[in-house]
Parts: sequence; C-alpha cells; structure tokens
Amino acid sequence: MAELNGFEYDVVVVGSGAGGGMAAYTLTKEGLRVLMLEAGRDYDPIEETPMFQTNAEAPLRGTSNKDKNFGYYDATVDGGWQVPGEPYTMAEGTKFMLWRARMLGGRTNHWGRLVPRFGPYDFKPKTRDGYGEDWPIDYDEIEPWYDKTDHLIGVCGDNPGVDNIPDVTEGVMQPAPEPRVMEILLKKACESLDIPVVKMRRAVMTEDKGDGRSPCFWATNCGRGCSIGAAFQTTTSLIPFAKATGRLKVVTDAMVKWVHTGEAGQANAVTYVDRQTGKDVKLKAPRVVLAPSATETARILLNSKSKKYPNGLANSSGQVGRNLMDSTGAGVSGHVPAMQGRPRYNEDGHTGNHYYVPWWGYQDQAKGKLNFPRGYHFEFGGRFSEPNIWTGGGVDGYGKKAKQAVRDKYGSSIGFSLRGEMVPNENCYCEIDSEVKDKWGIPVLKFHWKWAESEIKQVEHGLKWGEKIIKAMGGVVTSPKRTGEEAILAGGQIIHEVGTTRMGDDPKTSVTNKHGQTWDVDNLFVMDGGVFVSSPHQNCTITIMALAMKNATWMSKQIKRGVL
Repeated sequence: MAELNGFEYDVVVVGSGAGGGMAAYTLTKEGLRVLMLEAGRDYDPIEETPMFQTNAEAPLRGTSNKDKNFGYYDATVDGGWQVPGEPYTMAEGTKFMLWRARMLGGRTNHWGRLVPRFGPYDFKPKTRDGYGEDWPIDYDEIEPWYDKTDHLIGVCGDNPGVDNIPDVTEGVMQPAPEPRVMEILLKKACESLDIPVVKMRRAVMTEDKGDGRSPCFWATNCGRGCSIGAAFQTTTSLIPFAKATGRLKVVTDAMVKWVHTGEAGQANAVTYVDRQTGKDVKLKAPRVVLAPSATETARILLNSKSKKYPNGLANSSGQVGRNLMDSTGAGVSGHVPAMQGRPRYNEDGHTGNHYYVPWWGYQDQAKGKLNFPRGYHFEFGGRFSEPNIWTGGGVDGYGKKAKQAVRDKYGSSIGFSLRGEMVPNENCYCEIDSEVKDKWGIPVLKFHWKWAESEIKQVEHGLKWGEKIIKAMGGVVTSPKRTGEEAILAGGQIIHEVGTTRMGDDPKTSVTNKHGQTWDVDNLFVMDGGVFVSSPHQNCTITIMALAMKNATWMSKQIKRGVL
C-alpha cells in the first residue's frame, strides 16, 4: 500500500469524470482505498452553479463566445475547445475539435444526460455487416451493470419495445416526464412516416432516491450544472458517495504526464504536474486506473516510453491512439406555423427533449436497402425556453407590429440534431506531436481525421428525413440546402470521442482485455471511452459508466484474491 500525506491507498485513479468517478466509487465500496488525481481545478457544485440567473443578467445575454463556448452560464468553469497553454495539433487537411473540462467531475458537469443503452446489435457490428470489429462482450454480459448504473445515478425513461432498444429491468428507471406540445405533434408526424418516436432516457431524477440528492423541479438548465443533484454529475453523487466511505482522497490540479514501470514491467508510480506550482510530483502507484478521457489516456500512454516500452506503455499492439471515433453530427431546422401564437405556459421540463427519434433502419440495412452501414438518431428542440439573444431573429420592422411578430413566433421553431455511428477507419487517430509541448512541458497530441464516404451518405439520409419530418408537421424547412459533406460537423465536435485503447480478445489487435486490463501491464487498467470497440449512435456516457462499474468490480476481486 502506498501513502500520501498520511493517506494510504491501494489504487491510483486518474480522472474524475464518468469513468474515473465510477471506478473510484466502485473500488471504495469494495473496501479499497483510492487516490484520485484530477487535472482540473476543484469545483463545488453547491456554491458555483448559476441555476437561477437569467440570460438578461449576463454579458451578451448569456450567449456563447470564444471564451464560453456553450454560453456564459455553462457549467464548464475551466476548459473549452481551447485551453490556454495546452494546445493540440492537427495533420494537414484535418479538422478536429477537442473539448476539455479542467475541473473536478470533468465533462459530467456539462453533458446532456442522454443515456440510451447500446443494444445487442451494437456489440456485434462486424458480425452484422462485416465492418469494424466485434466487442469481446455481448449485451447479456453488460446488462446487469447497465441496470445497476441506471439505478445508482438515477435515470428516467421507459421501455418502448423498439428494435435494438433493450428493455430495462422493472423498477430500475424512474418515471419520464410527459411530452410537450411540439413533441406530441412530432410523434403524430413521424407515425405518418412509419418511424418511431419514444421517450428519452435521461440521467435526471424525477423521484427522491433518499441519497441526499433531490428530484428535478423542472425549472433550470442542466447545462449550468445542478446543485441539488437531480441531473447526474459525479461531483454531486459518485465522488461524495465515495468520500463518505472514508477511503477516497482527491488531489486536483494534478495533470498526470507519465506512468512509470519497474524492472518487471509493472506500473509502480505516476508523475503529475502540480498546476499550482508547475512542479513535477512523483507518487507510488500499486495499481493504476486511467480514466481521464479517451484522448488523454492515449496521450499518457504514448508519452510513458521506457527502455522496456519504447513505443509507449501498453502499446505492443501499436493500437494506442488508433481507432479514434466520434459520433457523426448534423442539424436540420424549421418553423412550424401550427405552433405559432399559442397560449403561454411553462413547458420547461428537464433540460432537453423528452422524446426522440431512435434509428429505425436496422432491418432495411440487413436487407441491403441502404447505402451506409450504421444508424443515427434525432434529438430535437422545440418549446418555450428562456429567451436569449437570438429570440426574435428573422423578424423585420419596428414597434408594436415587430414585437407581436416576435411573440407569435416564440416557441414555433424546431431543430433536429443528428447523432450517428461512424465505423473506425485508418485515417482517424491521434499520436504524439514530437515538435510541440504544452506549457507544462508535456508533448501534445496530433490528430488525423477523415470522415468515410459511408458517414457522408448517412448524414445525407438524415438531412432528407429531417426535412420530411418537418414537412409532415406542416412546417417549413429553414436550414439551408447542403450536401452531406457540407453538413457533417468536425470530428470531435460532438464530444463523444472513444476507441483509442480498444478492448479485444487478441493482444495483437487490442490494448486491453474485456475487463479493461491492459494486455502488457496487468496492474494498469483503462476505464474511460478509450476501450470502446465501436461507437454506436447512442450517446456513450452510460456505457462508459457501466463498463467502469463492471471492470472495477472485477479488478477489486483480483486484488482481494492476491493476484493483482
């Protein structure tokens, strides 16, 4: 057992977000002592969450800018698309965006809380269509861990009985909110097109779990954070739950740069930069869990070169940094006259859409009717929401007539966000840029990215169907006509990057086994999205957490057996 300032620990966990938070929670509940290292600053969601301020109180009415990418009140209090002094580089012709949250809890303070599970098809994609690789696990193996995770974090939703949306065990989920008027109209329109609209599973509590958090009161934007803990983030749940065991110590402003190994090749220490002093700190590490994010994990491993591991740690396969994936993204928007001038009432609900359009083309793909291999879903927005600087856009003129036009149009716009699956390809990866270091002296990542033709075709299919749905609602498409190549967003822009340290059954083609344990270093684990083998269209965070809970439980058993 190692020790830091009187605190003895069995495991070092790097990262405090979805994977790191769940790993620390699970290990401490299993009786192990954990030292958590977080690169960002400390964050108090009780004191620092601006839940009730209005946009009118903020500069530029709270709109986004280069310093606050998701708006003035966004919960990411330190970080963004660019972090001063911490650059990344891109190969010629590459457009890639890397979001970093330098704060305790990482991205879980900011995310959308959408938690659809991967389905049985998603774990065996190569078997279904011949592309990519299959996961070394199937849905049945992870199902109990999804149930435990959903119950622990607090998920609302239901079982819609739709293809590849697995049923959740009865009693696990909390009741979902009722649809808004726009969602009722959307459902009716989609039924006329023979495509499903179902309730969104979201990590927002609608009932009291009796664990110190409170259920949602339907009034504020989850993107600002949630001081009452209704909208899941590790800073209001997993981290305080783990601290309550007395077996977790958290060190913030600790940017890990290397994992060290001994003569036998096992991990035995980590070095981090203290961001307050700029000095390196080396700590003993009996066992290491890396969970700072898929790209940061790859960076740490590739920078941790040694005589025994000249190509980086855990990289005998050459797969560290490879197979980088993100969700495809594109948008379609419109105006629905039927929603114009309707009576005012509160339809805040939880932070986003209560319903969504899941992928409906599995059977058509199996029959060879589509020209791309994987699917997408539509999230959407359309309701009375807090007015912002863009409210009233498109209205011309002055005076009472213009004001009335703004009031009439309020709540009648609809926007669809496509989120789709990409297949890993040889053109998408990250590596160490040998010529650039950040202000801490750590070599940075260089990204390579190129969407495949299949992703472009997928987006074109989505643009066409988004327009069909708007027209079926009696609406008018307001977004410009674009090709798939013009509409698809940059790699990394959806903030679902995964796959850089994928799991597998073969050490020659994967970095970890199905437990997240690296093949080369048995006391080194990866528990973030790096272990993903594919990137299904469903949002990735619930699967990161379910895998982290499953693999941390397995890790604790190995430690207790004395084999690790």
